[in-house]
Amino acid sequence: MSRRPGCLLLVLSGMLCLLAVWVLLPPFTYPALVLAVGAPEVGVWIILVSLIIVGLARRENGRARTAGPTWLFAAAAIAFSAVPLIQFPSTARRFDETMRAVLGPGYFTGLPAATRARMRARPLDPLDLFAGLRAGPSRVTRGIPFAVNDGVRLTMDVYRPASPGSYPAVVQVYGGAWQRGTPADNGTFASYLASHGYVVFAIDYRHAPRWPWPAQLADVRAALSWIGEHGKEHDADTGRLAILGRSSGAQIAMVAAFAPGAPPVRAVVSYYGPVDLIEGYRRPPRPDPLDVRMIEEAFLGGSPDAVRERYQEASPITYVVRQLPPTLLIYGKRDHVVEARFGAMLHRRLQATGTTSIFLEIPWAEHAFDAVSGGPSAQLALFYTERFLAWATSPGSPRP
Repeated sequence: MSRRPGCLLLVLSGMLCLLAVWVLLPPFTYPALVLAVGAPEVGVWIILVSLIIVGLARRENGRARTAGPTWLFAAAAIAFSAVPLIQFPSTARRFDETMRAVLGPGYFTGLPAATRARMRARPLDPLDLFAGLRAGPSRVTRGIPFAVNDGVRLTMDVYRPASPGSYPAVVQVYGGAWQRGTPADNGTFASYLASHGYVVFAIDYRHAPRWPWPAQLADVRAALSWIGEHGKEHDADTGRLAILGRSSGAQIAMVAAFAPGAPPVRAVVSYYGPVDLIEGYRRPPRPDPLDVRMIEEAFLGGSPDAVRERYQEASPITYVVRQLPPTLLIYGKRDHVVEARFGAMLHRRLQATGTTSIFLEIPWAEHAFDAVSGGPSAQLALFYTERFLAWATSPGSPRP
């Protein structure tokens, strides 16, 4: 092998090692956060490419000076990337135990056979690690208007199973620091749920800082009202409705489901959602790559000292004073935007009110861990979300 290919392999192995190390390193900047989110989720690709590089480097038979460093970098990349895969089996077992402890040992076998048959058979599908989440056939209608608030026309995308019928419904609220995002976000996830027997309403809401809180709550409530009136036209059984949000969308979803006057929902699912905005402001994550205080001030129109009541009204934990709908909370242990301790805090408060609450913490995951749809975190979260939703929306489940 000539010297030039040897140098190229060295550079490639070094780049893979620099990417893989973010499985362990905390992110200090936004670009580093992107790497920290993605590195644990694309680990199988890093391992595969690193093994190919090792194979090619061996052809040098140790004669090139680049061979040793290349092997070292590739071995380090493999070791870092293997961490989530090594932790996965024990994490899945722990999640199984948690689900059975909260929902009952027969919660899954008690579901209708047809429901169980269309659900994922295992928490990790090796093919999805390489191909991404595979969704079956579904029908999608985009841009359905549901409200005009302060002159802003709001729309939703509706994902339905391929065959007409009456199906449980999931309202999906996207994240984006309350400042960005569209109903098309997380479309693969919505398509998957639709192809597995749910009607998904992916809704829009107004963005900060132009539209501070509670504009977002008003928009989600308008969407829920529209769904209550028109859901059956889209094959939704509105008596079996769940709401699911990610990050800032999870905060809106939780307040919409928890606050007084909320419409009845069968279940709430929060992926890494903010819980206590005052505490989040007072004690931001360290490091803090997104500047949480700046984001919250833009969302709420000032600091807690200036608009404390608005912070309290926007905090889901404020409303946990009575029994609430069954709630699933999934957080990444390494989250440097919304720390997992907030999910645990909310979980304990929900339990104290007698609410059915499940808290699942993914040990290797960062914020937005499901951004890679086929990554180990996304697959793990989907596996237990699917089971939770099936339990909560089945005909015999507890009603809110």
